[in-house]
Amino acid sequence: MNKNKFGSIGRLALALLLSAPAVGVSGVLTAAQAQVVSRIVVEGNQRVEPETVLAYMQIRPGERMDPEKIDASLKALFQTGLFSDVQILRRGNTLVVRVKENPLINRVNFEGNSEISDKDLAKEVQLRERMMLTRARVQADVDRIRAIYRRAGFYGVRVEPKIIRLPQNRVNLVFEIDEGKASKIAAIRFVGNKAFSDSKLKDVITTSESAWWKFFSSTDTYDPDRLAYDKELLRRFYLKHGFADVEIVSAEAELAPDGESFYITFVINEGPQYKIRDVEVNAGDTDLDPQQLKAIVETKPGQIYDASKVDKSIEKITIEAGKKGYAFTQVQPRIERDPETRELSVSYDIQEGPRVYIERIDIVGNTRTLDEVIRRELKLAEGDAYNRILLDRARRRLVALDYFSKVDIQEEPGSKPDRVVLVIRVQEKSTGSIHFSAGYSTSEGPIASVDFSERNLLGTGRKINLRTSLSFKRQSVDFSFTEPYFLGYNMDAGFDLFGSRTDFKDESNYRTNEGGFGLRVGFPLDDYQKLHLRYSFSVRDTSIRNASICDPASSNYSPSVCDLKGTDYISLAGVSYVYDNLDNPLDPTSGFRGQLAVDVAGLGGDIHYVKTEGAAYYFMPLFFEGVTLKLKATAGHIEGWSGDEVKVSDRFYKGGASFRGFEVAGVGPRDTTPEANAVGGKTYAIGTVEVMFPLGLPEALGLSGSVFTDFGTVFNAPGNNVQDDAKFRASVGAGVIWKSPFGPLRLDVAYAFAKAPYDKRQIVQFGVGTKF
Repeated sequence: MNKNKFGSIGRLALALLLSAPAVGVSGVLTAAQAQVVSRIVVEGNQRVEPETVLAYMQIRPGERMDPEKIDASLKALFQTGLFSDVQILRRGNTLVVRVKENPLINRVNFEGNSEISDKDLAKEVQLRERMMLTRARVQADVDRIRAIYRRAGFYGVRVEPKIIRLPQNRVNLVFEIDEGKASKIAAIRFVGNKAFSDSKLKDVITTSESAWWKFFSSTDTYDPDRLAYDKELLRRFYLKHGFADVEIVSAEAELAPDGESFYITFVINEGPQYKIRDVEVNAGDTDLDPQQLKAIVETKPGQIYDASKVDKSIEKITIEAGKKGYAFTQVQPRIERDPETRELSVSYDIQEGPRVYIERIDIVGNTRTLDEVIRRELKLAEGDAYNRILLDRARRRLVALDYFSKVDIQEEPGSKPDRVVLVIRVQEKSTGSIHFSAGYSTSEGPIASVDFSERNLLGTGRKINLRTSLSFKRQSVDFSFTEPYFLGYNMDAGFDLFGSRTDFKDESNYRTNEGGFGLRVGFPLDDYQKLHLRYSFSVRDTSIRNASICDPASSNYSPSVCDLKGTDYISLAGVSYVYDNLDNPLDPTSGFRGQLAVDVAGLGGDIHYVKTEGAAYYFMPLFFEGVTLKLKATAGHIEGWSGDEVKVSDRFYKGGASFRGFEVAGVGPRDTTPEANAVGGKTYAIGTVEVMFPLGLPEALGLSGSVFTDFGTVFNAPGNNVQDDAKFRASVGAGVIWKSPFGPLRLDVAYAFAKAPYDKRQIVQFGVGTKF
């Protein structure tokens, strides 16, 4: 028994000894350490050159067989990502490196995706054709695809990579995507807000609650990046309204029980609202006049504290100091709070900073937009003094261009201590758009329009716009081109081509076809004011619907309308001035806008008149959150010259949206024929007082109401057989406004309680869009 046992052990030892040359590095290496590597052989490689494999080996021929070096060689080869398996074997004094190459990618495809295109997904994944396939890279790309979908609101997305084997160790990689449903925002809540209602704060942020009509919107899907941006928007909003200690504690997203939607909760610590007690300017070591600088700051004692006004004041002081020769001025605001009295003091401390100059300006990321378009907005050039305030203004101008989704300006050290290199990194976005709209108006019937625009034509900053509109009363097509920096100066210039057909057969028995062109130029005077100059030339052909109007023997004879028949050549030059500090140009709640325009016709044409029109709009919040008062006043006068009387088609017609409670062209002079044609007035003045308010319905519905009164008059029509006086007209009414996906829709019900006997009333009016 013992002999057999020892015999078995002996035979096993002999077998191990004979097989020792083929044992890998995991075998017994004590003897190997005494051996020297004579050569290294690579096996199993198909595309990878042997020299490439040998380059990663940590051991070389002539060296002793070191297990640590062999182990390091294994790790180095695996880390290349070229091989799915690597073995290092010893055959006598020869090291054999046996590799199994990762497959080569023949094609990368996406299946099941509809919300995000193949092109957009291909931009994000790292794996490409003719790259080696590895499990780590595949998993990384799966994670990237999931992240893309989650940013788009699809949190239930599933991504499954499939590998299709091909000859010659090639594969097709297919990402099978189950998008699931978009994770909508079921509700947005605010905790800790006392000064502002939830509905007001919802207007501040970009995220919105989901609603059935928001099928064109993506703001009602959950996006963590958008949520972080909303926190900053809330913080700025509170700082603008005097809450200097505000803290947006958190913005949390909670998955709803249905697993497909989110509840968003913002936690806010408002703190007290501060008023400004006093304002000081400390000139420091400079010889600047503090009183002069104090006069230009926008923060004034007694005002509610507004952090944005502090920034604007710093900017103004910096610019004024630069004009006085202090190009390197640094202005530091110092704010001292008194929570008990809820007042604070603002002090602007001026220091002469170190002299630093711009050595170079590098622009990165503008694959389409020309460097020149970006540089002209900087108002800075190589060699200029470095000034952070002016740089911040440049960044705001670049953002305002709306060409870029991201603008980042970084300062890097220059070749000398007093030199800086500016690196402007931009991320471009689409600047073209096409809009379709349709609706119905009680004044024009069904309305349809198509609007195509490009804000950054071929990367030059030029703008083009083509708009067509169609209704039963009016058809038009307009093309415009704008050069934002004409001849290199800070002024815009452009031209317009237009054509229209207008049918007044129901109001005045005539129809016009008009076509022409226009030239224009605009000069910004400051941040709020602008001056426009324009010239246009057009040809207008007018036809009469009812021929009896031009028969003196007919009871329908209307010389005012009959005089329109024929072709007119209109040469017109005009100038207009606009002042605008509205808080929101599309949905204002505070601020003022005023404009004045003067047009002179007859400089080369056969129509002669001077027309002057003015308008003023004032908005202010009232009483409760969401309630806004609008005051509006418009007036105009047109007068013929060179012996010409103003034609009917050039006079003012009011009614419909411009004077609710009356039909289109329902207010003002009419002839005495049985058809009572509107002949328009040479003078008008109309005022509006309107209060807009929420209806108490969920904010997501986008419904609001208004009550209003319109009042004024239209008069001064020349000629005989005309009913005309300056009688005071007035109406009262109420309306409902819906912010629909197709644009604002408005329904007004108005009753004209003061009118002339010949005016024509209209109680219900419905239209698409709103006007100031």
